[in-house]
Amino acid sequence: MLPAHLLHHAVDLIRQADGLLIAAGAGMGVDSGLPDFRGTEGFWKAYPALAQQAIPFHEIASPAAFRRRPQQAWGFYGHRLALYRTTQAHDGFALLKRWGQAMPHGLSVFTSNVDGHFQQAGIAATQMHECHGSIHYLQCLLPCRDAIWPADEFIPDVDELNCQLLNPAPTCPHCGGMARPNILMFGDWDWNERRQQEQARRQAEWLGRLKRPLVIELGAGTAIPTVRNFSQRLVLEHGGRLLRINLREPQVTFAQDLGLAMGALEALTAIQALMDTTD
Repeated sequence: MLPAHLLHHAVDLIRQADGLLIAAGAGMGVDSGLPDFRGTEGFWKAYPALAQQAIPFHEIASPAAFRRRPQQAWGFYGHRLALYRTTQAHDGFALLKRWGQAMPHGLSVFTSNVDGHFQQAGIAATQMHECHGSIHYLQCLLPCRDAIWPADEFIPDVDELNCQLLNPAPTCPHCGGMARPNILMFGDWDWNERRQQEQARRQAEWLGRLKRPLVIELGAGTAIPTVRNFSQRLVLEHGGRLLRINLREPQVTFAQDLGLAMGALEALTAIQALMDTTD
């Protein structure tokens, strides 16, 4: 059981802020039922067909995989696209949205997740910074030009047992070649950053208006520290405070900040319960 004073500290951090920056890593989606790719074993447990061939995550999640074995690469990403479309974002997303909307300057999201679950929970596209892109958008594999378009019309038919796409892969509307997700992959020199850069510009403008920002960081580990580095930089450069929610790595640098060794949904629900009793 978490000590009560820690939850009170969390509530105080939320109530003193004039804007909420939600910084989310892969752990944010675990409570929605999404697979945890922590380590090779975790990845292979989710994709046994790739385990049988000893194909690690960094190998299939690369532009090279789309060129060498396109049906398998789209089998992997097609399965993920269908999974993210059908999986319901957990209730913690709605709690974060509620807290942010109650602040004078509202909220913004920085996430390395590509699943689109913040938008599914009703957070506006203009409030998003998806630093690794989104699986719900496509670009040309070549690429033939600087174009990004929604993946809405692509309905993947995947043989999950063999991780193979059965229907035709999406194509570029400009050159007719194969399309790929607009996601930053491993060994990726061709990722189209245009959409992400516009999101980053909007977020920077929003941050410039804040005087007492709060970062609530969720499920962001140190193995790939993109989200944690962003959180730390915001605290240092914008004078903000940090509430880090991480079951395995909750440590924070400054005494005014707070780390909770809890899962995302558990922590957010506990904070909301305390807020309900102290309004």
